Amino acid sequence: MSDLDQARALVRSGDYESVSMLYEDVPDTLSQLVRTAFIPPKGKLFYVADFSAIEARVIAWLAGEKWRMELFKNGGDIYCMSASQMFKVPVEKHGVNGHLRQKGKIAELACGYGGGVGALKAMGALEMGLKDDELQPLVTAWRNSNPNIVKFWWAVDNAVMKTIKERITTETHGLKFTCRSGMFFITLPSGRKLAYVKPRIGINQFGGESVTYEGIGATKKWVRIESYGPKFVENIVQAIARDILCYAMQTLRHCSIVMHIHDEVVIEADSQMSLDAVCELMGRTPPWAEGLILQAAGYISLFYKKD
Repeated sequence: MSDLDQARALVRSGDYESVSMLYEDVPDTLSQLVRTAFIPPKGKLFYVADFSAIEARVIAWLAGEKWRMELFKNGGDIYCMSASQMFKVPVEKHGVNGHLRQKGKIAELACGYGGGVGALKAMGALEMGLKDDELQPLVTAWRNSNPNIVKFWWAVDNAVMKTIKERITTETHGLKFTCRSGMFFITLPSGRKLAYVKPRIGINQFGGESVTYEGIGATKKWVRIESYGPKFVENIVQAIARDILCYAMQTLRHCSIVMHIHDEVVIEADSQMSLDAVCELMGRTPPWAEGLILQAAGYISLFYKKD
């Protein structure tokens, strides 16, 4: 909401009549204000900092997708550059071919972990004005412009299959895959391990081989879950992003971190604190992630909000 401060003040004062008159959907307004219930102590401010496109940066680093790495190094817009790579024309936000940026954005969000037409639709591609017959070409264009990420998916898929089938250790892209005592482990660059319970090779709905393991399913019950290369890559990338956040929190340990949300830290401090210094410290690359380019940005507020 653009007028978050005003809505918050009206709700705090108990002026329901004004809230219902000014805001068409009162329940939605209240739900947007839930975050703002978090406030710092009197005399303090919230310094909120988060990573810029952390998953896109991590997957590019792991896969060795050099044009992406160069883009991040130069502080470019991933959605514009992705659209430019896909459609082979320059794309600038609010500039030349700017209408293609939205297609680049939806492709980035949907296609990074093997998603196809269904993923684009789930991300709201049709509601954003894309047509059904545009979706498959969009997926194809994204994959063609990110060949190293596509190779990474299937390198992980092959390593996982080989490890579980033959009960041997395999490695690819700085990751190690092992089986031990009825568990399957993926060792991340940080040294931390992801664990999968009772892995085995099964048959998927298309008649091909797939990896399954035991875990909590959509119904919150213990079931066998099917997975494959791009899904394991999603687990790996998000786990590495978590490890990077932990490293950042250790770097910022002299600050009063009161909470963290996904790729974001919330610090309470007085007005003398430098937001730029916080973002600089947060954007430092861990020693185990040489070559990874990170960047953090943030805001200062009297309450927590979605920036």
